[in-house]
Amino acid sequence: MEQGYGCTVQKVPSSTVPALTSLAETGKPDLLTEVWANSTPAYEPLLAEGKLVELGNVLSDGGVEAWWIPAYLAESNPELTTWEGIMANPAAVGGKFNDCPSGWACDIINNNNLIALEAEAGGLERFQHGSGETLQTSIAAAYADKAPWFGYYWAPTAVLGKYPMVRVEVAAYDAEAHACNGDVDCAAPKVSAYPAAKVVTAASAAFIEREPAVAELMKNVSFTNAQMGEVLAWRLDNNASYDEAAVYFLTTYKDTWGGWLNDEAKAKLAAVLN
Repeated sequence: MEQGYGCTVQKVPSSTVPALTSLAETGKPDLLTEVWANSTPAYEPLLAEGKLVELGNVLSDGGVEAWWIPAYLAESNPELTTWEGIMANPAAVGGKFNDCPSGWACDIINNNNLIALEAEAGGLERFQHGSGETLQTSIAAAYADKAPWFGYYWAPTAVLGKYPMVRVEVAAYDAEAHACNGDVDCAAPKVSAYPAAKVVTAASAAFIEREPAVAELMKNVSFTNAQMGEVLAWRLDNNASYDEAAVYFLTTYKDTWGGWLNDEAKAKLAAVLN
């Protein structure tokens, strides 16, 4: 955006719910580059109100959210690939559900599913990690020791690319139940699997009016799960920063991102593209 489109860009680290709340209340940030729309109840109302505009699918083949156990655990205890199997022997998965941090959309959804399943009464403790990094580390640590692990994660991620995990069958996706489970005040939680995730780039209406060329660029920005998983796995394996991973993507996938640009931007970035 800076070198190709002449913009001044500020990156604002955030997660979906705080970013959407900020945009609804203040009109900022201009761009949300990774909104997991199905798991964010506030998303559709903001679209309807015109405060938010959907630009495109940043993951062309969608994202995956689910509950998992390590592949080695599924191989030794295949009954643990179902909720009923886990509740018959919670100790086999370590007696706890590894959950995402407070404030994430999955925090509310997972908690309501666990309430509906009466997990605590069945002997399964919900353990919320303090950050995405510690949730990720818990999977790596379990693999290092071939220890029990059960919990929530999503793809594309370096973790699921590097550490084979098996989805636990809980229930079929139920749109009404999933919508209620996304509400912290859901009066009667019911069990529902996550739907195939729609992961989008969205922007404020004011930004699109102010920066139409950049809005067109962001409509084109789209990755496959395989591409994103490969880049994230490279970052993990090389202990690289996210900026270094971005450079890796830019140097490895020139044919992909070169197609996102308008002719003027291509000319300005010709030295990088060639």
